[in-house]
Amino acid sequence: MQQGPLVLIVDDDERVREYVRVNLEMEGYAVREAGSAEEGLGVLDEVSPDLILLDVMMPEVDGWEMLRRVQERHGVGAIPVVMFSGKVDEQSAQEATARGAQGFVGKPFDPQQLIEHAKQLLPA
Repeated sequence: MQQGPLVLIVDDDERVREYVRVNLEMEGYAVREAGSAEEGLGVLDEVSPDLILLDVMMPEVDGWEMLRRVQERHGVGAIPVVMFSGKVDEQSAQEATARGAQGFVGKPFDPQQLIEHAKQLLPA
């Protein structure tokens, strides 16, 4: 049984996923994880998350392409998406917004940054 709003974390780094998951669960969110964009899109076939936390830099299909596919399937903004990346510059943040993401966080990040984005977009 799901407690709070459902957040999907998509990142190829298992440690990052676990780190974010544990912190979100402590705040009352239900969490699903995916280790790739393809796996994340598969999760979207099963459930409709309230928020997606999406890594930009992943092998094969990157976060930008997954964002495009999510928007194609569900519409821009239908599921809020917060992008995060190890490549941190103003251009990346602007690109995330221009492509329809609701936020951008640079890595390494304090999990509190992602939790604050989640709380703003989706109160638990």
